[in-house]
Amino acid sequence: MTSQKILDEFRTEVRAWLADNTPPDPGFLLPETFMEVGTDQQFEFLRNWQRTVYEAGYLGMAWPSEYGGGGQPQAFQDIVNHEMAAARVPFVPNTIGLNWAGPLILDMGTEEDKQRYIKNILSAEDIWCQGFSEPDNGSDLGNAQVRAVRDGDEYVVNGSKIWTSLGAYAKYMILLARTSSDGPNKYAGLTFFLAPMQVAGVDPVPIKKLTGEYGFCQTYFSDARIPASCRLGAEGEGWSVAMKTLMFERGAIGGQAGGLSAMDLNINDIIELARRSRRNGRPALEDPLTRDELMKLILEAKGNQLMGAKSRIPALCQDWPTAVPMSGKLRGSELKRKMTRFALSLQGANGARYISDDAIDGGKWQRSYLNAFSGTIGGGTTQIQKNILGERVLGLPKS
Repeated sequence: MTSQKILDEFRTEVRAWLADNTPPDPGFLLPETFMEVGTDQQFEFLRNWQRTVYEAGYLGMAWPSEYGGGGQPQAFQDIVNHEMAAARVPFVPNTIGLNWAGPLILDMGTEEDKQRYIKNILSAEDIWCQGFSEPDNGSDLGNAQVRAVRDGDEYVVNGSKIWTSLGAYAKYMILLARTSSDGPNKYAGLTFFLAPMQVAGVDPVPIKKLTGEYGFCQTYFSDARIPASCRLGAEGEGWSVAMKTLMFERGAIGGQAGGLSAMDLNINDIIELARRSRRNGRPALEDPLTRDELMKLILEAKGNQLMGAKSRIPALCQDWPTAVPMSGKLRGSELKRKMTRFALSLQGANGARYISDDAIDGGKWQRSYLNAFSGTIGGGTTQIQKNILGERVLGLPKS
């Protein structure tokens, strides 16, 4: 076990590096998460930042060194993640590669897969996107209808996927496609691919969001040919691979590469806004109803913050040992939605302003509120998350 002295010295080193290397304000609006990266300018800035962090040795620290990782104990990456969040540095954009595809490949991929993909995921040389949801089958992932038909050493893919964040910049997609309609159920005919994006017949079309930004795409496949070697797992067994991917996505399984995946506003930002806001001519913090609502949010945020520590104490988790990891996505996305809604309420009539309307703090609260809804949808909607907790944690029947 690494001594506390070594970890403390490492923390000091990371803080000093961040102080010296955090990029200055670029002079243009940065996205909050990878789901809002909509311009080449934003993308190149964030990709360069990820490359800088990786080359300094602060990304993928716990991934095997033979594939480009650091080969260090997880405690070192945890320190980096904490210090990056405290320093409010930009996020690293290759979120799907770092947090979902990479851990999945390390867990299930072949030796060739690991050698081919892992280092370039860390360096942001290869950007990854996700091809799960479809226009007519959003939450019903098992009913995916994009077809992949075997033709010799290739699969021919047709159909479309939607909400493919970073699709316009991605080199690879984790793709769930239907290779058969036979079998005992709809899940039996699905197959999982590490599919190349930059081939003929693949067309990612950006989608304009409610905020006026881009970031999502609808990706069309028109007789796109992908190598059979990019299949992960056996044909027809894609559902189990997809379920493991979602466990990584929702944070229920560890093994992610690290680094910030978002520049979300947090509870301290809300408190600071409340100090500056006015209610009936007085500071909002002096208003009893405002204080009551703010305290509820503070308690919820602090509770979420302590969940990781709670999960390591068996006596606190023995009744439902999987509750903490499996509820992380639901707790985080719902808290952000509530916090940003509260931030708008603090602004009164000014809450109706937006970025171009001389809004408070440049409109970041309005933008964050609108973006918060993507977090309650992507990776399984809030309603789906509650069903999962009910069935898999509490053991409730489906009906």
